[in-house]
Amino acid sequence: MAQDQRREWLNDAITRWERQILHLCFAYLGDTALAEDAVQETFLKAWKNYDNFRGEAEEKTWLMRIAMNTCKDLVKSSWFRNTDRSVTPDQLPEGAVPFEERDDTVTRAVMGLPPKLREATLLRWYQGLTLEEMCRVMRLPRSTVNYRLKKAKTMLKGELEEWYDEAE
Repeated sequence: MAQDQRREWLNDAITRWERQILHLCFAYLGDTALAEDAVQETFLKAWKNYDNFRGEAEEKTWLMRIAMNTCKDLVKSSWFRNTDRSVTPDQLPEGAVPFEERDDTVTRAVMGLPPKLREATLLRWYQGLTLEEMCRVMRLPRSTVNYRLKKAKTMLKGELEEWYDEAE
């Protein structure tokens, strides 16, 4: 593929998929700056490996797979494991707009799932992928993906049952 065509493809892919990939990376990593880095790395890897893309999967699922692997690599890195990324409220700058606290119980419950179940949950309910797309992204058989979704749903139901009752 000529450089101009490749550049045009990359610009188009970024326009179409950047926001969804950013949401996925943020949900996986829980950090805005790391998620932005992961998105850049995802598109860089896609750019470098575009000639290897055989079209067996849709472009979206191919990019989501790259993003998931990039996030996994970041989580496994020694920097990620050895860096304290927590920030206390007194360390934050004063906001220009009054802060409204949001209930993040569901997000915390999802992030507390084991990695394999969290990945399935993020792809299905945060990204809205179909079961077939999930199988391609995760490179797993349908039965395994179904099992992970059911297991995650059961764990979340148990975790959120009390919260749901309080919300009503």
